[in-house]
Amino acid sequence: MTISEKSAYLKGLMDGLKLNTESDEGKMIAAIVDLLGDVTKKVVDIEDTTIAISDELDEIEEDLDAIEDYILDEDEDYDEEDEDDWSYDEDDEDDDSEEGFDFGDEETTVYEVQCACGNIIDFDEDVLESGSIVCDKCGETLEFSFEDEDEE
Repeated sequence: MTISEKSAYLKGLMDGLKLNTESDEGKMIAAIVDLLGDVTKKVVDIEDTTIAISDELDEIEEDLDAIEDYILDEDEDYDEEDEDDWSYDEDDEDDDSEEGFDFGDEETTVYEVQCACGNIIDFDEDVLESGSIVCDKCGETLEFSFEDEDEE
C-alpha cells in the first residue's frame, strides 16, 4: 500500500466512523487526517521530482560515457597513427611566425611594479626607458627615475 493509499484509507475510516467533527476529539482527528493528506501530497511530489532527476542524471551519465569513449578512441588513433609521422622541421618556425605566432624576443627583460591601487603592472625595457606607465586599473601615471643608477 502506497502512502497515498494509506492516507485515503484513513480519510475513509474517519468518514465511515461518522465522527462528530464538532467535538474536540473529532476536530483533532479530522485535523490530523487533513495534515496527513497534505504531507502525503508533498511526499509524492518529492518522490516524483526525485525520480525525474534520477532519470536525467542517468541520461547525463550515458552522454558522458559516450563522450569519454569518443575521446579515448581519438587519443588511441593519435597515438597509433600520428606519433610515427611527426618530425621536426626547422622551416616550421618560419611558417609559425608568418601565421601570427610571434612569441617575442626571449631575451627581453620583463619588469614588474605595483601601483598604489594594488594593481601589478608588467612592462619591458622600452617602457622603462620612456620613463612612465599608466595604470590600466586606476589611471595613475607611474614614473621611473634613473638617478640612483647615476650616483652608483
